[in-house]
Amino acid sequence: MRADRRTLGRAALAVLLLALAGGAAGWVFLLRPVSVALLAPREGVTVQVFGLGTVEARVSSRLGFKLAGVLGELRVDVGDRVPAGTLLARLDDREQAARLARARAAVAQAEAGVARASAVVTRTDAVEANAARTDARRQALLPGRDVSAEAADTARAALQIARADGAVAHADLAVARAAADDARANAELEAVTLDLHRLAAPFDGLVTARSREPGTALAAGEPVLTLVDPATIWVLAYIDESRSGAVRVGQPAQIVLRSAPGHPLPGHVARIEIESDRVNEERRIQVAFDRIPADPHLGEQAEVTITTATVPRGVFVPEAAFDGLRAGHGTVWTLEDGRLARREVSLGAHLLDGSFQVTGLPAGARVLATLPARRWVGRPARAAP
Repeated sequence: MRADRRTLGRAALAVLLLALAGGAAGWVFLLRPVSVALLAPREGVTVQVFGLGTVEARVSSRLGFKLAGVLGELRVDVGDRVPAGTLLARLDDREQAARLARARAAVAQAEAGVARASAVVTRTDAVEANAARTDARRQALLPGRDVSAEAADTARAALQIARADGAVAHADLAVARAAADDARANAELEAVTLDLHRLAAPFDGLVTARSREPGTALAAGEPVLTLVDPATIWVLAYIDESRSGAVRVGQPAQIVLRSAPGHPLPGHVARIEIESDRVNEERRIQVAFDRIPADPHLGEQAEVTITTATVPRGVFVPEAAFDGLRAGHGTVWTLEDGRLARREVSLGAHLLDGSFQVTGLPAGARVLATLPARRWVGRPARAAP
């Protein structure tokens, strides 16, 4: 019995010694500094936002005729560059040309009527002047009985008739001139109508669509061609609203077209649209090319990277290294005086790789590049080589 007690005592002592040894080993393990990777401050960091978009043109016109008619001629095709004023297309204008010729003949006839009425006025004015002189002589001779009263009355009546004829002639001349003005206005209207049978380029442009062919009967206003101003070609980019707050007009950008993935093109923010995309929660940003490509393709997909700022020096923490994130703030682990610490920091610039600039760290604190395996505030640690 006494031997069993000695055996049990020895076993208990052995277990106690093992526990003490394990605890001491664990304590030594916990006190041993853990090796952690640290983030170094970065200098000259470019802050950018990214978006996808399509090549568009700010000035794009669908051209057609104001009049209905049959398309008689189409002089341009897709891809043609045309200067302003170039004749692009023409309606069949034979009937309208005949109307204009008839209107011009009416002008000539009306102008002849004016000349005729003017000649009549000249004649009646001369007759009136002669009648006035005759009447004056006879009225002067009447008191001396050198002329009969009947002759004097006849002269006065002739003067009155001449004056009436003159008034009629002047009225006829006014009517003839009004008729001539009306004929000229009608001829001008027919000339304008004939001009509307011709479609000219309103600006220096690039033909991007040819919607109808010669011989087609067109309704008034029906599009025939689409013309864009190459100088207004840009990229309509969509930027997530959460990243677009720092975008400003004039900021530099890089444009990568889907057809040329290895050739980024310089550009700049030209316009920020007031209305965002309500469904996708994206802001529409118009990015202009600094130098427009020689062969642009409207609707082509493009990637846009806009530089919003440059940080001279700062600490940038990957999203995976945060122990928590909320609006404008985050929690990181730091190495301070050889021990781990947990710090609340303020968030700044957000980079395309997902890193955030952090501020509000104590002096000398270094941020861990990854979360520690055992998150124990005060645990000894050292920087990994």
